[in-house]
Amino acid sequence: TSALLSGRRDVIVVSSVSCIYGMGNPSDFYENIIQVKVGDVVGRNKFLHQLVQSLYSRTTGDFARGNFRVKGDTVDVFIASDDFAYRFHFFGDEIELIEIIDPFNNTVFEEIEEVRIFPATIFVTTKERMKSSMTQIQDDLVERLEQFVQGGQPLEAKRLEDRVNYDLEMMRELGYCSGIENYSRYFDGRLPESRPFCLLDYFPDDYLMMVDESHVTISQINAMYGGDRARKENLVEYGFRLPAAKDNRPLKFEEFEGLTNQVIYVSATPANYELEKSEGVYVEQVIRPTGLLDPTIEVRPSANQIDDLLEEIRIRIEKQERVLVTTLTKRMAEELAKYLADVNIKTRYIHSDIDTMERVEILRELRMGIVDVLVGINLLREGLDLPEVSLVAILDADKEGFLRSNRSLTQTIGRAARHINGTAVLYADKITKSMQSTLDETNRRRAKQIAYNEEHGLTPTALNKGIDMMIQSHASVRGKSYKSTEEMQMELGVAADPVIAYMSKEQLEKAILETKKNMERSAKELDFMQAAQFRDELFALQEKLKSK
Repeated sequence: TSALLSGRRDVIVVSSVSCIYGMGNPSDFYENIIQVKVGDVVGRNKFLHQLVQSLYSRTTGDFARGNFRVKGDTVDVFIASDDFAYRFHFFGDEIELIEIIDPFNNTVFEEIEEVRIFPATIFVTTKERMKSSMTQIQDDLVERLEQFVQGGQPLEAKRLEDRVNYDLEMMRELGYCSGIENYSRYFDGRLPESRPFCLLDYFPDDYLMMVDESHVTISQINAMYGGDRARKENLVEYGFRLPAAKDNRPLKFEEFEGLTNQVIYVSATPANYELEKSEGVYVEQVIRPTGLLDPTIEVRPSANQIDDLLEEIRIRIEKQERVLVTTLTKRMAEELAKYLADVNIKTRYIHSDIDTMERVEILRELRMGIVDVLVGINLLREGLDLPEVSLVAILDADKEGFLRSNRSLTQTIGRAARHINGTAVLYADKITKSMQSTLDETNRRRAKQIAYNEEHGLTPTALNKGIDMMIQSHASVRGKSYKSTEEMQMELGVAADPVIAYMSKEQLEKAILETKKNMERSAKELDFMQAAQFRDELFALQEKLKSK
């Protein structure tokens, strides 16, 4: 939001489907931007008041995003949208110096002449609108309480009264409250059931949208409203929220379509919607710069499929290559992983019950060779870039359905397309329509790729992608750098560190608290691998503490 409102024309925003969720009014957000430059005459107290209006919180303890701290004539502001802070030096009522600093070690990066401080949250409003909104909230509360009392629901009435009155008190004192987005309709001045503002409202009219993996993303956008509505209905019915909370919602699909102008749908298996919107016109990207081909596909009988799979796995392990196996159910995935482990195959399974942080760790273990085989159901598809995987095995490929549709088969087989010897084995007793479509399309693409390579003298080259590139999007930010695999392995030897070995019990407890804080900070910033490192370090320190 900050970059979009800065007026720049070279902004790229990478967002999930959360871009259709409710946000604050762009005009209110813009009105609360604080513009400051060296030489401005503004009282320090007035400047602090402006920060509070923009929903920054004063602190004397932990300096986190959205906080500011005051030390004499110096004010530090930790920007909500970045990993650095601004330091303002006052000389009387004049701003004498502005610096960009590291908020953790106070290192000064550079001096600047001018700065724009954007609000700490996306739900920010003006004083006048806050007052009128609070009046509306109180009126709606009285009306809703009457409905509960007349309906014989005194418990729900009491619950709602306590919740809303507490929120109103927080708004009067601090200018915001926990869950303030549930009152966004009042602050935005919208009518009931009207469309909320969202990230797309912050873009200029001529922006370009690219929908990655559109065959999945479009379906998710279409389903968002219904899932959110069902949850909000329960919150309102049982007195947890006012009915206005239902208007803090994701966009309906037709509302999303109304906000799009120029759209590029990107997918290896586009759905009917995208093909209809493009009127059948599309651009194919079949040739890879590395010359790699789509994997060869073999269809084998499902009788004795596990024994055959085991033999193929052993061949890949000897070559130090990795294997993905897809099953139809969670239980089958778990049982197969257990069986393979029993015959000394390093195996893990992955499905929807495995949390996100653990999934990243499992995938990294697969790439590092700690694990040779990964068993899954529907997660071994879009977005997985695993150059070490040379074999994808699909069990019960002839069981027609969503998991064995043409799109699902194509996406799953594509996980082996990053390897020179990429192969897919489909275990089936018959060739279904979906399997045949997948075979025909893959053979068509391979023929094009082979012809292009021969014409241009291109030899397929293995994809050289470092393991740490999986999470490099969280790399260096102003004095911060992401730790490589080797650095992490060195640091995970913390338990053997001679300094740690001679720490007292009190020193270990202090180190544990500091490590836990670092772990939570990394997780909050979505640096999951960094958080995993701190977690392992935490466990090692706790074991040391137990031995004291």
